[in-house]
Amino acid sequence: MNMFIEYLKVFLVGGALCLIAQLLIDYTKLTPAKILSCYVVAGVVLGALGIYQPLVDFAASGASVPLTGFGNLLAKGVRKAVSEQGFLGAFTGGFTAAAGGICAAMFFALLVSIVFKSKDKK
Repeated sequence: MNMFIEYLKVFLVGGALCLIAQLLIDYTKLTPAKILSCYVVAGVVLGALGIYQPLVDFAASGASVPLTGFGNLLAKGVRKAVSEQGFLGAFTGGFTAAAGGICAAMFFALLVSIVFKSKDKK
């Protein structure tokens, strides 16, 4: 039963973030690229203010996997690097914190591009 509650929290929070994005797509003139960028920026701002971490603690991957979680990871990396390295950490912390995820995304994108052949749309 405990695992069911965890999955329910992950599903509800992740689903709520997706629902908000879908409503923005359906009822505003914002492009999906702008909405994705806004999600990352919102994650950075909420993470920098310390508001996003309690949501991650509550919903685990339901809050850390979406793009707001990526923004939170960037903010957390910058905060840690600034405390360790000073001003230079503001420029390097986000890259260091997100390096694993970025490398994995690039690797799997390369792998998929090698396996599958692109076709022109008609």
